[in-house]
Amino acid sequence: MENFTPLTALTALIGGLLIGGSATLILWANGRIAGISGILSGIIIPKGSDAIWRILFLGGLLTGSFVAMSLSAIDTRIEIQTSPLLTIVAGLLVGFGTRLGSGCTSGHGICGLARFSRRSFTATLLFMITAIVTVYLTRHVFGVI
Repeated sequence: MENFTPLTALTALIGGLLIGGSATLILWANGRIAGISGILSGIIIPKGSDAIWRILFLGGLLTGSFVAMSLSAIDTRIEIQTSPLLTIVAGLLVGFGTRLGSGCTSGHGICGLARFSRRSFTATLLFMITAIVTVYLTRHVFGVI
């Protein structure tokens, strides 16, 4: 938050509107929730013949990210400041939590909350509490990051 400017606020607003709009569009057009873990798992473990829209959706996320980075005047470089092993362990824990919570932050936090789902409210609250505690412990108690 050190470099917050009106331009970053505007791009965050536009990004949020695009995410909300795409989640709404996929729900209206396909009757599906735009939860990334569910979309990805439907490609890895197919459940019928709906892999095409899933591949297109994920391809659009990746393509849109690269287009936005190339058109942006904002420095979009990402510097990972931890070890590769810790990054892999963190990724596996996120995947485990996604399965345990029956969805990811995008499914529960964006789509579930918009539908006033109690389960999604609880899941999102637990995601946020866990994230806050994890950052506090790793940075301030253990000094890992």
